Amino acid sequence: MSSTAIPKRMALHRQLTENSSVTSSVNVSPMESPRHSPSTTSLSSLASEALAEGPGKLVDTYGNTFELPDFTIKQIRDAIPAHCFERNGLRGLSYVFRDLLCLGTTFYIFHTYVTAENIPSTPVRAGLWALYTFVQGLFGTGIWVLAHECGHQSFSPSKVFNDTVGWILHSALLVPYFSWKISHGKHHKATGNMERDMVFVPKLREQYASRIGHLVHQLNEIMEETPIQAATNLILQQLFGWPMYLISNVTGHNNHESQREGRGKGKKNGMFGGVNHFNPSSPLYEAKDAKLIVLSDIGLLITGSVLYVLGNKFGWTNMLVWYFIPYLWVNHWLVWNFARGAAATIDREFGFIGRQLFHGIIETHVLHHYVSTIPFYNADEATEAIKGVMGKHYRSDTKDGSIGFIKSLWRSMRMCQWVEPSEGAQGEGKGVLFFRNRNGFGTRPLVVEPADGKAN
Repeated sequence: MSSTAIPKRMALHRQLTENSSVTSSVNVSPMESPRHSPSTTSLSSLASEALAEGPGKLVDTYGNTFELPDFTIKQIRDAIPAHCFERNGLRGLSYVFRDLLCLGTTFYIFHTYVTAENIPSTPVRAGLWALYTFVQGLFGTGIWVLAHECGHQSFSPSKVFNDTVGWILHSALLVPYFSWKISHGKHHKATGNMERDMVFVPKLREQYASRIGHLVHQLNEIMEETPIQAATNLILQQLFGWPMYLISNVTGHNNHESQREGRGKGKKNGMFGGVNHFNPSSPLYEAKDAKLIVLSDIGLLITGSVLYVLGNKFGWTNMLVWYFIPYLWVNHWLVWNFARGAAATIDREFGFIGRQLFHGIIETHVLHHYVSTIPFYNADEATEAIKGVMGKHYRSDTKDGSIGFIKSLWRSMRMCQWVEPSEGAQGEGKGVLFFRNRNGFGTRPLVVEPADGKAN
């Protein structure tokens, strides 16, 4: 279950949404002027108590006034029909077999019929195999989502069965099952917490300025970031963001020194000797988790060995097309679903692909971050049930359907570059951070005083 309280030191952020009854007062957008919700925030900003001092004036990325939600997790859970919590292992396995059958059938069709004998044209044949990698990436992502269900124990009532199925499926996709399961569980407990979130911690203005080599107060004067650079960053993020997260915890917090267990002393995010998902002594885990981390690594070694044998037998060019490029497509869908979408907890719409191939994880992600043990096939009904409790605070971005889903990826890259408090925030409100950017889109960033006292 996700945390709902705001510790005094917690810093929060929010993401972009659409489809609200409130029109933004800001009509500048990289693509259009959508209607956005004034109630968008990350899950962990749901406070069960109001502090004596008000939050002041909070303004989101689009210029809408932001209000803190005031409902509780108990109200959310009580609104969901009891049968939505029921899990059926056989039903879960039927989806596993369905997706594996789709993977196998697609491979058989292309391997048998998309050959030089049947299709002499090399460009046509190459195009069809490119289509193969895309389709297999979709089916592979479906398998990944089912393993993710196992990690949340929503696959069946049996923990052993869940972990067995999840370990097999995730290992086949080069995912360290238990390692990721543990860190992802901690992400659910601290979504939006700038100090503790294990998955997506956006940069503060100071960090962003340092990364691009400019002083903080100069950000308002820097020329607009070019779309070409944004596109390049987007491609690199979508293809390699997931493995880099596993290898170096690149988007997670880097406050390991503050861990109570002491395993984070002197540890920083980074490859090899740095913080990662493969080292049993990594500060991402506790000492009691060490055996599970080793078991995760064993799963990867088994898959790696199988791939090595297949590569030597059938050729590495074939393996590139059969497995590794589809693997990159899986990375693409995962980075969007679980970094951008999960951190902001927004329901999006991706049509047939989202609802059938990805098992609705995109369309019902708000519910998933409130009650992650509900199986995906009950998530639509449960989502409808909690809308009555959430009211205007329910967040979705479903405009233009599947096309809108893709467009939001680009919009987020251009509009969400760092987070900071609203200019009129006070008290509790100073701990709620909103995305701002240096491209001139949406609400302007805070005016920062340089050392000489002259505003920039």
